[in-house]
Amino acid sequence: MTHLTASPLGMILSTPATGKELHAAAVIKEGNSNITYCPELRVIDFARNKLIANIPVELGSLKRLVWLAVAVNQLTGGIPPSLGKCFFAPSHLQRLDYFGVVENIISGTFAYSLYNISTLRTIYAGANRLNGTLPANIGLTLPNLRILSIGINNFSGPIPVSLSNASRLQLLHLVYNNFVGQVPTDLGNLPNLQILGVDGNNLGSNSAGDLDFLTSLANCTKLEKLGFSDSNFGGSLPDSIGNLSEQLSSLNIARNKISGVVPAALENLINFNILVMQDNLFTGPIPVYFGKFQKLQGLALDENRLSGDIPSSIGNLTQLVQLLLSKNKLEGSIPSSLGNCIRLQYLVISENNLSGAIPKTILSSQLLGLYLSHNSLTGILPMEVGNLKSIVELNVSENHLFGEIPTTIGDCSSLQNLYLQGNSFEGNLPPSLASLKDLRYADLSRNNFSGLIPKDLQNISVILYLNLSFNNLVGENCNCKYAMSKL
Repeated sequence: MTHLTASPLGMILSTPATGKELHAAAVIKEGNSNITYCPELRVIDFARNKLIANIPVELGSLKRLVWLAVAVNQLTGGIPPSLGKCFFAPSHLQRLDYFGVVENIISGTFAYSLYNISTLRTIYAGANRLNGTLPANIGLTLPNLRILSIGINNFSGPIPVSLSNASRLQLLHLVYNNFVGQVPTDLGNLPNLQILGVDGNNLGSNSAGDLDFLTSLANCTKLEKLGFSDSNFGGSLPDSIGNLSEQLSSLNIARNKISGVVPAALENLINFNILVMQDNLFTGPIPVYFGKFQKLQGLALDENRLSGDIPSSIGNLTQLVQLLLSKNKLEGSIPSSLGNCIRLQYLVISENNLSGAIPKTILSSQLLGLYLSHNSLTGILPMEVGNLKSIVELNVSENHLFGEIPTTIGDCSSLQNLYLQGNSFEGNLPPSLASLKDLRYADLSRNNFSGLIPKDLQNISVILYLNLSFNNLVGENCNCKYAMSKL
C-alpha cells in the first residue's frame, strides 16, 4: 500500500518502508490501475528510468494531479485520450500544471484534450514521433502557458497566430518539425519571451517578406536566444534586427537563403555568445564591428559569399572558441591578431583566396583543429607548429607552402590527422613524424619530398592511411615517383 509524503514539488508517490519514490517500473508493470487508489496524488515524476510501456490510461482519473513527468524513457504508443474527456469537454485533469514526456518513442497525435486544460503552464513533448497540427486557438485555451517545447517531432501545419495571446509564454521551441508558412508577425506581443526556436521546418518561401517577423520581436525585451536555421527563409536581414533585445546571446540563422550584406544594425547586439550565419548567401565584407562582441565564443560565417579581408578586430574576441570562415571569397593575409584569441580551439578558414604566410602567433597550445587548406598561402610551415600540443587535426593542404617540415612536428603529441598534400614542401621527411603515436591519417602526397622514408613510421600502430605518392622519396617498396601505403 502506498502513501503520500510532501516534496518540494507537491505531493509525490512514495513507499512506506523507505520514503523514497516508488520505483516507476513497478507501477507500470504490476498494474496501472493501482495508481488510481491515490486520489490525492498531485505529482508523478517517473523521468529518466527505463520504462517501456504505454502511458497509463488511468492517469486521467487523478483529478488533483498537477505534475506529470515521464521524460527520458522508452515509452511507446500515443498520449491516451483518457487524460481528458474529449476535445469539446473539460478535461478530468483540471489542475494539471506540468506535462513532460520528452525523449520517448511516443507516436500519434497530441491529445487534443490537453489543449483545453487552462491551468497548463509547461508542455515538454520534444524528441518523440508525435504528429498532427496545433489548434488554431491554442493561445486562447492555454492562457497560462509558459513553456511549449515540442521540437523534433512530426508536427505540421502553420504556427498558430493565437500563440501571441499566451502573454506569459517564455519558451517557444518548435524546432525540427514540418511546420509551414510564415512565422507569425505578432509574436512581439509576448513580453516574457526568452527563447524562440523555429529551426528545421518548412517555413518561409525564399522571398523578401520571410523575415518580417523580426520587426515585431523588438518588443520582446527579454529575448535571449533566437533560432530560425535550416528552413527556407529568403530576402535580406532587415535593419530592424538591431532593435532586438540587448540580452540576445544566441542567434542561429544557418542554412537558409538569406542574402545581402550583414546589416550595420547588428552592431547594437553586443552580448552575443553564439552567432551562427553559415551556409547562406551573404555578400560583402565581414563587419569590423564584430570585434566589439567581447562575449562571443562561437562565430560561424562559413559557406557564404563574403569577400575582403579578415578584420584584424576579430583578434579582440578573447573569449572566442570557434571561428568558422571557410568557403567564402576572403582575401588578403591571415591577421596575426588572431593570436590574441587565447581560447580559440578551432580555426577554420579553408577554401578562400587568402595569401601570405601562416602567422606564428596563431600556432598556440589550445588549438584542437587548424584548417587552412585550399588557399594561396606561401612561405614555410613555422617551427612554432610544435606549440600545437593539443591539436588533433592540422590541414594546410592545397596551398603554395614550401621548405622542409620542421622537426618540431613531433611535439604535436595529440595529432591524429595531418594533411600537407598539394604544396611544394621539400627535403627529407623528419624522423620526428614517428613520434606521433596517435596519427591515423596522413597525406603528404604531391610535394617535393626526397630521401628515405623513415622506417620508424611502421611503429605507429594506429595509423590507417598514409599517402606519400608523387614525391621523390626512395627506399623499400617505393620508387622515386610514387610511394603510398594503406595500413
